[in-house]
Amino acid sequence: MQAVVMTGTGSADVLELVDVPEPPSAPGPGEVVVRIAAAGVNFMDIGVRQGMAWTEMPNPKILGVEGAGRIVAVGPGVAMAVGQRVAWVYAPGSYAGKIVLPAAALVEVPDDVDDRTAAAIMMQGLTASHFATDFHPVQAGEVALVHAAAGGLGLLLTQIIKLRGGKVIGRVSSADKVAIAREAGADHVIVDTQGDFASQVLALTDGEGVHVVYDGSGPTTFQGSIDSLRRSGTLCWYGPVLGGPGPLDIMSLPRSIKLGYAVFSDHIPSPELLREHAGRLFDWVVSGDLKVRIGGIYPLAKAAQAHRDMESRATTGKLLLIP
Repeated sequence: MQAVVMTGTGSADVLELVDVPEPPSAPGPGEVVVRIAAAGVNFMDIGVRQGMAWTEMPNPKILGVEGAGRIVAVGPGVAMAVGQRVAWVYAPGSYAGKIVLPAAALVEVPDDVDDRTAAAIMMQGLTASHFATDFHPVQAGEVALVHAAAGGLGLLLTQIIKLRGGKVIGRVSSADKVAIAREAGADHVIVDTQGDFASQVLALTDGEGVHVVYDGSGPTTFQGSIDSLRRSGTLCWYGPVLGGPGPLDIMSLPRSIKLGYAVFSDHIPSPELLREHAGRLFDWVVSGDLKVRIGGIYPLAKAAQAHRDMESRATTGKLLLIP
């Protein structure tokens, strides 16, 4: 079968489509073999490619962690059946035609949700759910600032905040992304590339600031996000690829604000919670309350281009690879 491997650490040029052995037809206890229908492209993958994670795994190694497909073989002790449609959020080696993974890492995909939507919602949907229902449970009437509001995560996060009765100020990097952010429900959209947005946020909130900021845009926006918060507001910081703000004097934080680093895996520390939270996302999709925007579909051979497009910050919605 074919798979995308990284031959070394560096730019997207280190990605290569190669032939690799098929998974065993008889998986081990608690394992399944899945034929992959779609694999998600995530900033996590870029971080791995740049040497920020998986450094203990020798190269060449298969990239990707997220996807959806159909079970083609089951091992002993697995309650799932061949032919069942499933999705997963973290299974290294997902940029491939097939994958062996623990049955405990899988969620069942409803008939009303297609494979591409299922693959597109797992990582970013569970992340958005964690941010808006767990890390800072948005309350009706609260105002949130969402960075990268036209990206795959930003679009889902905006919709979940609106489902909870909140208001959204979205920040996007170009004027052509404004309509996309508004379509997801953003009440106001700020166009900014330099991190100079706090004054606009304060103007939109009558000088009070927002209750919560969701910021995965890197060091450029850190101070502006702090300046955008009201008294006792919360800064939800995420996304390691663009780096952190550097050393921080906690006694310099103003207005009794709260700051934390949110990691989606804390939302799903058990298979039961994984299935519960993924099931809620699927329910929202089926009911029409949550719409998934797929911004780019690439064959496996174009994985490097998908990485370049994501790094350019010019994309909107979710990027997928199709074996």
